[in-house]
Amino acid sequence: MGIWSRKTVGTLCNEALGEGPQHLKRSLGIVGLTAFGVGCTIGAGIFSLTGDVAAHQAGPAVTLAFVLASVACFFAGLCYAEFAAMVPIAGSAYSYAYATLGELVAWIIGWSLMLEWLFSASVVAISWSGYVTAALKDLGVVVPAAIASSPFTVDAHDHLVRTAGYVDLPAVLVTLGCMALLLYGTKASANINTAIVIAKVLALTALIAVGASYVNVANWHPFVPTNAGQFGHFGWSGVARGAATLFFAYIGFDGVSTLAEEAKNPQRTVPWSLFASLFICTVLYVGVSLVITGLTDYRGLDVPDPLYYALNASHMPIVWLKGVIAIVAILGLISVVLASIVGQVRIFFAMARDGLLPPMLGRVDKHRHTPYVGTLVTGVVAAVTAGFAPLGLLGELISIGTLLAFAVVCGGILILRRIAPEARRPFRTPWVPLVPVLGVLSCVALMLSLPNGTWIRLVLWVGAGLAVYAMYGRRHSKLRKELAQR
Repeated sequence: MGIWSRKTVGTLCNEALGEGPQHLKRSLGIVGLTAFGVGCTIGAGIFSLTGDVAAHQAGPAVTLAFVLASVACFFAGLCYAEFAAMVPIAGSAYSYAYATLGELVAWIIGWSLMLEWLFSASVVAISWSGYVTAALKDLGVVVPAAIASSPFTVDAHDHLVRTAGYVDLPAVLVTLGCMALLLYGTKASANINTAIVIAKVLALTALIAVGASYVNVANWHPFVPTNAGQFGHFGWSGVARGAATLFFAYIGFDGVSTLAEEAKNPQRTVPWSLFASLFICTVLYVGVSLVITGLTDYRGLDVPDPLYYALNASHMPIVWLKGVIAIVAILGLISVVLASIVGQVRIFFAMARDGLLPPMLGRVDKHRHTPYVGTLVTGVVAAVTAGFAPLGLLGELISIGTLLAFAVVCGGILILRRIAPEARRPFRTPWVPLVPVLGVLSCVALMLSLPNGTWIRLVLWVGAGLAVYAMYGRRHSKLRKELAQR
């Protein structure tokens, strides 16, 4: 008993089957889950951060950065699939850590996942704001920068500096709108998400097919620009740092596992959805990044809407494609805000059910079977963050939180194979221990390539989380109370 107390796999399975006081309705099939994973994955990573990484870190080799990130994701995805099939429960990496590494580590992972989900909703909302204001400007409607941009940004020395803006109002409004839709119900929001995802995939495929004919190969030379004299600023170190930053673009995998408790036949649908999402997203990321860096000089892609910018800069005569990309980016980013809020709400739900967070975050609406209080809290906090926080700062924080969670999941497979070797595993991670070890090493390597400032912010975030655990979570833990009564 104590901070290293672990939940058993049997206990987690009972919770997943709805034998506890709170449970979620199983309403999602393989198409809905895959669409959720793709919808959550294809968002600000490709629509916004691609330009930032190309302009400041990797140049045209942003394509290689996507490939490196996808390799690390593949290893993590194999480990996630085993856990998700064994224990199809809300909570994802948090719940898996509870079963393998104990309560304290589970808390740290759950707290880190807030970086991944809560802030990713904000990042995507900021990117959505950039596309909306750019599209409106082309239509002759100028939204004042004072109410459409963050009051802060991050300079070249990783310092916060004041801007001319006061609040990013469009980002705030879209976040609150997504919150309202999710309060209506998971099934309704999943159907809307599926329709948006199909449109998004078709539009990006059209961009690749049509844009490839207008690529100027001179824009790809040099493919890996010479290092600027500092780690992470072009050269191969820039590709590595770009991969770490763009890892944020792959958090859809974790999103699929957070919905495992709402999946039909999760032992089959969750692993298939994980790998289908990875394959679809990687193909689109590689194709789109190649095309946009071939349409224009990578140095000009440091804008909130790099796809739209690249199409404009190329003077492509196919005007309709720019309109389609603008519309789909606007709608597509909405689906990512939806998915990000859902992911965070399910983490809150799992932690509240365990007593580590206030029980109100785990309250489920009796009619719609959705955690409505957690949805309200997540939506409001994400909206405030979107209105005032800078894009670059949030992107790196999300990546390091995601990488930490993925590394723990990979390590958890090694531990669970030892402490529960006979447990039923509908899906088994192949080539253990090689795959989990490679997963841990690749995630840690990408974490180490991030700036020192990001590490400092991670340490401060985890420190704040430990303080909350000491003051509330440790004293209200249901597992600790159950063990104390035995």
